[in-house]
Amino acid sequence: MELLVKMGYGGSRADAGKAIGRSGDGGIDGIIKEDWLGLDVVYIQAKRWDTNAVGRPDVMQFAGALQAQKATKGIFITTSRFTEDSRGYVAQIGSKIVLIDGDQLAQLMIENDVGVSTVSLYQVKKVDSDYFDEGI
Repeated sequence: MELLVKMGYGGSRADAGKAIGRSGDGGIDGIIKEDWLGLDVVYIQAKRWDTNAVGRPDVMQFAGALQAQKATKGIFITTSRFTEDSRGYVAQIGSKIVLIDGDQLAQLMIENDVGVSTVSLYQVKKVDSDYFDEGI
């Protein structure tokens, strides 16, 4: 949820999104407002898997959960990867589901400073030509 808020979803409001995942959550782990005004919401499913790829049945279940909520937008995040079959399924359905795999998740976290810290910064210097034009 924090990553999506840093990416601009929900704006800066304290109630921009909430995690709701628990046993019997109906396939929805979180909800986040799409914009500052909350004109639409995006539903989130997350799987923390090491080696197993997320297959078509899992994505179909999430798509069904979206339909049950009368929602058209969802984000499915995994620390693992998605099968080609699951990606193909998302491409052919009416609901807009974005699939974020482990590699993309890591990149988004780095780009948005979530779960990372800066160890060091390097200064790059150039000659200040204005300094030498002042007639020292």
